[in-house]
Amino acid sequence: MASASSPAPVRVRFSPSPTGNPHVGLVRTALFNWAFARHHGGTLVFRIEDTDAARDSEESYAQLLDAMRWLGFDWDEGPEIGGPHAPYRQSERMDLYADVAAKLLDAGHAYRCYCTAEELEERREAARKAGRPSGYDGTCRTLSAEQIAAHEAEGRASIVRFRMPDEPITFTDLVRGELTFTPDNVPDYGIVRANGAPLYTLVNPVDDALMEITHVLRGEDLLSSTPRQIALYRALAEIGVGGGHVPAFGHLPYVMGEGNKKLSKRDPQSSLNLYRERGFLPEGLLNYLSLLGWSLSADRDVFSLEEMVAAFDISGVNANPARFDLKKAEAINADHIRQLDVKTFIEACGPWLQAPHAPWSPDRFDADAFEELAPLAQTRLTVLSDITANVDFLFLDEPVADEASWTKAMKPGADALLATAREKIADLAGADWKAEPLKEAVLAAGEEHGLKLGKAQAPVRVAVTGRTVGLPLFESLEVLGRERTLARIDAALAKLASA
Repeated sequence: MASASSPAPVRVRFSPSPTGNPHVGLVRTALFNWAFARHHGGTLVFRIEDTDAARDSEESYAQLLDAMRWLGFDWDEGPEIGGPHAPYRQSERMDLYADVAAKLLDAGHAYRCYCTAEELEERREAARKAGRPSGYDGTCRTLSAEQIAAHEAEGRASIVRFRMPDEPITFTDLVRGELTFTPDNVPDYGIVRANGAPLYTLVNPVDDALMEITHVLRGEDLLSSTPRQIALYRALAEIGVGGGHVPAFGHLPYVMGEGNKKLSKRDPQSSLNLYRERGFLPEGLLNYLSLLGWSLSADRDVFSLEEMVAAFDISGVNANPARFDLKKAEAINADHIRQLDVKTFIEACGPWLQAPHAPWSPDRFDADAFEELAPLAQTRLTVLSDITANVDFLFLDEPVADEASWTKAMKPGADALLATAREKIADLAGADWKAEPLKEAVLAAGEEHGLKLGKAQAPVRVAVTGRTVGLPLFESLEVLGRERTLARIDAALAKLASA
């Protein structure tokens, strides 16, 4: 058990709302919380903030759980695991929030506000015109018993507002240093709707207090709400809710997209599903996302999650906005693909070698042939889905018809070159059907036509694979086999003749 002077064990939480598809900004937040907890030997609480019935969905909830599993994040308390502070879905904790709201009202930390939406907007507009802050002006802060009775008799609906202190709130942000918010910039705010439903502004700090969260790492967009939450944490401590402490806060930098704008859920490149469907490795994507505000070292971008956990320090997070660079994400993912052992690489390619991704029928797939070319393919992929186009020539009856590649490779004289190449390739006996003799045969054909190997092999590649780029040609011909190679060259010669 820790002594009185020892710091409390680290407890962080990842608390998404189940709305829409998971996005990369959310994943970056989960990653930093997970790495922080694992670095400190602490606890990661996975909590679902699903109090907005109009927007939350069970489908999104299931996608969140699936995404966490795919990314490899393990949590110590939360859905499917439980824990001492269960339940971990806020929709199952409503009675608790109602009880806390009542205690805040009784203690004077909150009050009922009877202002209508029209009255609020009218006063806000007047404040804006006068150059004053346009937040809530405290009209209902000091209502007398008679005024409250009159509003009730009138049938006015009321929300519950938290009473902010009248002095500045200062805290040290783990990323941004000391910050101070003055009362005129942090007005009283709503914590319970008129229909009795608790708002995020209440449930989030209440759960943090009850779940003994020690550190809150979240996006910069939530920074303005932090002084309000700090005041609420202190009020909760006074009424005996939670352990009586205020978590330390660290606000992670914005992730910027195209046009120097904050990456939003609506941006196509923000969707986690996009990266899964393209065949990003979880470790490759997470490696890149970790660089959006943090780095292992100035001269090293590619590293494992284990290395990140060992080195992660929240004080090393940069407060400046981080730009999402898809090309860099792809390059880092390619590095992680190359680091796989061949067996793991072959297994990882599995989904893209079968329906619905593969254009060939299942009976045409030849696992032995794929395994022969897998090491060569592994060095060329950016994402796993690239494997389909790289090896489709092996498993289709005919190569994919790529007219642009055909036009580029089959220039005047290509028919003569192909005929010579076919003749020399056909002379190779079965035992000689290997990459090096095949290369020598095409090289010799090129020399007869005054061409170097690069130009000589282009028509052969397109005739056999349908594309101008792909896996090493001669290793591909070796695996494809003599009969199919010659048949495809014959088909190309016939097409050239007919044209």
